[in-house]
This record gives sequence, C-alpha cells and structure tokens, in this order.
Amino acid sequence: MPELPEVETVRRGIERRAVGRVVERVEVFRERTVRRQGREAIIDGLSGVCITAARRRGKYLLCDLDSGGVLMMHLRMSGRVLVVDAGTTRPPHTHVVMHLSPDASGARHEMWFVDPRTFGEVVVFDRDAEAMVAPELARLGPDPIVDGLDEPQLAEILRGRRGNLKALLLDQHRIAGIGNIYADEILHRARLRHNRLPSRLDAPTRRRLVAAIHHVLRDAVEKGGSTLNDTQYVGIDGDPGWFQTEHRVYDRAGERCITCRKARIVRRMVAGRSTCFCPRCQH
Repeated sequence: MPELPEVETVRRGIERRAVGRVVERVEVFRERTVRRQGREAIIDGLSGVCITAARRRGKYLLCDLDSGGVLMMHLRMSGRVLVVDAGTTRPPHTHVVMHLSPDASGARHEMWFVDPRTFGEVVVFDRDAEAMVAPELARLGPDPIVDGLDEPQLAEILRGRRGNLKALLLDQHRIAGIGNIYADEILHRARLRHNRLPSRLDAPTRRRLVAAIHHVLRDAVEKGGSTLNDTQYVGIDGDPGWFQTEHRVYDRAGERCITCRKARIVRRMVAGRSTCFCPRCQH
C-alpha cells in the first residue's frame, strides 16, 4: 500500500500538473471506485470546477475545489493517480478520468485514477459535510510532515500504551501515514526492536524515535517513495520512486545488515504483518 512518502509524492505531482486547471468533463467506469457516493454524484461534483490546492492527511489526498468542495482520493493497495496527454491509451483498470482544461502552453491532459484491485476510492464532498461523508479524516492522528511531531507529542501518544511499538506506529489513529515499509525502516534507524512496549520508552529513546520518523519519511519523500516489485505505485508522471534502493531492513530478510555489516536481517510475522529487523542493531 502506498504510504505517506508515496502519497506526498503524488500530491506534489497534482500540485504541479493539475492545480489551477478546470475539470471540464468526468468519466466514471467502475462503480466500486465511487461506492461511497455513486457515479452521478462524482460527475456532478467535479464537472466544471477548478482545482485550487492539493493537500494530504496521512495517506489521503485532498484537492480543494473552487466550488467549495473537496476531492478526496485514497490509493489503498494498488491505486495510482496519473496525469497524461489527452488521448493517451488508457490501461486496464482506469476507473475515473478527469479531462483538464489546457495548461499554460495550451496542452490538454487527463487525470486518471487507476486501481487494479479496486480497494481505492474517489470521493467528492462539500467542506461543511466532511464529518458526515469522510469521518475517518477527523480520527487520524498527527501527520509528521503536515502537522509536525515532537518528543512531548510522542510521549502523550505512547502514554499507557500496551502491545508492541510497531503496531502503534501502524495505527493511523495515533500517527497518520506510516505503513509497514516505513515502520520497519524507522525502527531500524531508531535502533529499536518492533516488540518494545511503547509506554516504557524513556525520553532519550523517544527523541531518537521522533528523529528517525522525520529523517526516514523526509528522505523517502525526496526520493519519490518506494516502488517495489509487488506493488503498483508510481508517481503522477508514471515514474517509479527509488527509496527502495536505500531500504536497510524492509524486504531484505537473510541479507547482511548494511548498518552493522555483521548480523543478517530477520523476518518475522507479527500480528499478521511481515516485520524485518536486525537482531544486532535493534534492541
């Protein structure tokens, strides 16, 4: 599933390629992708409006519209948002097409929502109806990039929490945007084992964890996210990310740790999720 760095990369692409342009016409080909509202609501809500801004909360893309509405897209497991030349042959599983007004050079483009597994969604709502149409947004925890995250905030998030540290990092109600890839990479950089008890981390350890969260996420964003062999993620221009070349533990089970260069990366299933870590570096 695309995580914060991948979704932020897409957001930046939308900001660069689609903000300031009018959605002249909309086509919806798969009802499941617009299941929350239905085909006609999406077409009516997007046709003739100008995209004025592109935002992100956790893994959710949010585009402000001059109608007072918001276009929300969630990529889920395999979704892609692409901006292509008008008339480009559409790949299978192109479920929503937004025809954009010409750019400054007069070129015409289409913005596609492509999703082979159809878990993703396209939603349009008025700003004052957000709580009713998209209540999950209000339940998200702080977004480390959008909202910032410091040690006192993390201390409050961890206070009294049982279970394991990785599960807490994956809980979108606690911290928004981190998924399996970046949880493993963050924990490795912070030199922490996935099964540490969250409430037992002292202040120096919390500071180390906060620093790791910011470093890994920002570095991944600057490198366009991670494109893996088993995922569909690419940026808005169809280009893959390349942070996967810098993964230190994720998907490297059995390989020598490139941090300590002594131990080999271990892979375990924890609560149904694959977890990779270095038994020497992470305590």
